[in-house]
Amino acid sequence: MDRSVVTSTVRTLWDDDIVPSLSQLVAVPAISPAFDPAWEEHGELAAAIEHVRAWIASRSLPDVTLDVVQLAGRTPLLVVDVPAFGNSGDDTVLLYGHLDKQPPVANWSEGLGPWTPVLRDGRLYGRGAADDGYSGYAAIAAIEAVRAAGGSHGRCVVLLETGEESGSPDLPAYLEHLSPRLGRVSLVVCLDSGGSDYERMWLTTSLRGLVQVTMTVRVLEGGLHSGMASGMVPSSFRIARMLLDRIEDSATGEILIPEMHVDIPSHRMSEVREAVEAAPGALWGPVPRVGDLQPMSSDEVEQALGTGWRPTLSVTGADGLPSPDDAGNVLRPFTSLVLSFRLPPTASSSAALAAVQERLTTDVPYNATVELSRVEAADGWNAPELAPWLSAVLDDAGKEIFGSPWRTVSLGGSIPFMGLLHEAYPDAQFLVTGAVGPDSNCHVPDEWLHLAHAARITEAVALVLDAHSTQS
Repeated sequence: MDRSVVTSTVRTLWDDDIVPSLSQLVAVPAISPAFDPAWEEHGELAAAIEHVRAWIASRSLPDVTLDVVQLAGRTPLLVVDVPAFGNSGDDTVLLYGHLDKQPPVANWSEGLGPWTPVLRDGRLYGRGAADDGYSGYAAIAAIEAVRAAGGSHGRCVVLLETGEESGSPDLPAYLEHLSPRLGRVSLVVCLDSGGSDYERMWLTTSLRGLVQVTMTVRVLEGGLHSGMASGMVPSSFRIARMLLDRIEDSATGEILIPEMHVDIPSHRMSEVREAVEAAPGALWGPVPRVGDLQPMSSDEVEQALGTGWRPTLSVTGADGLPSPDDAGNVLRPFTSLVLSFRLPPTASSSAALAAVQERLTTDVPYNATVELSRVEAADGWNAPELAPWLSAVLDDAGKEIFGSPWRTVSLGGSIPFMGLLHEAYPDAQFLVTGAVGPDSNCHVPDEWLHLAHAARITEAVALVLDAHSTQS
């Protein structure tokens, strides 16, 4: 394969074809169903799929099959089936991305907006540009580049869902539905990730799991005058604090539930040290901290382990607490807290959830009533060891495309699709990467895509597709 042709093809595609179409996709307010219950009526998810489908249909890919698959009551899915080229193997390469978006949120910078695509200094601003609208374009561009450069690739199936930002609740059903069609998947390429800088290719090798519950502590049928009742009726907030003390050390942030801790594999420890050495300051540097806020640890390796391999608790919501302007002298009847735990990649979310439930509901102080609702649990993911061929081609991509060796990152967030795919195809290789950097602002105002980095990632995927074709 002529690698200079790969480079020229990819860069031309990005400049002339992808950026204009991706900009139009940014303008589609395809908010994920968890944030838009009327998504089907609004039709924006369908519009996003149709926009990308039409763009792919306009490409010169012989015999490509494009299907919009939608099971009853579920979000739509775009399936792009590209026959093998220069390869007679029966294996499938599955390339994954998503087209649903986080809510727009407020306070975008002047001249920017969630549904207003803006090109500025090599960046494309707008909701969904980096997370993850570019992925389908990059996948198709990589395939086209392989063909233009005289390379080969196995059968490629591009799968673009519309529920990822809602936790991918429909994916298990779609995987079962599409299983006969997908066949033997030997390589999964996920472009819904990123890394610590834009100087190299970053591989996501693990993802943390999740346990989430809403804990409500009830003490009264209705509020009472605090001057009359305090000192006799226990505060629901204080009881909630006491229950939290059972699961977290408030002085250190350490989680006190053994079921949430694991032994970190030695090779992951080595990868973390290499990543920190390659991009010092990348974790704490972009944090929009206030004043002289200090991290939980000044050791950058500990910071990386804390966000990738250690359990944490975040209180992400509350109810029963009026705003300060509305707060009267009232002993409130209840306090609700949303408890969001991140789990190490190899921890059992079911065991962790059971332990949380036991600690929050057993021997409750003052015999107060504790209710647990909106319960959610999901396992994390730990990538299989890279095959020698994949490691070798990534080494080549580091030298020839990025000028820096690839490194790994353990992400604190979740991509549910990875665990589902690993379970369905345990023998497959996984390339989880992407163009998102530490300051790309995914999920928050001023989201942006680093266009040059996205093009380099596309080139790297093309090399991987060509190398994979000789293995199947």
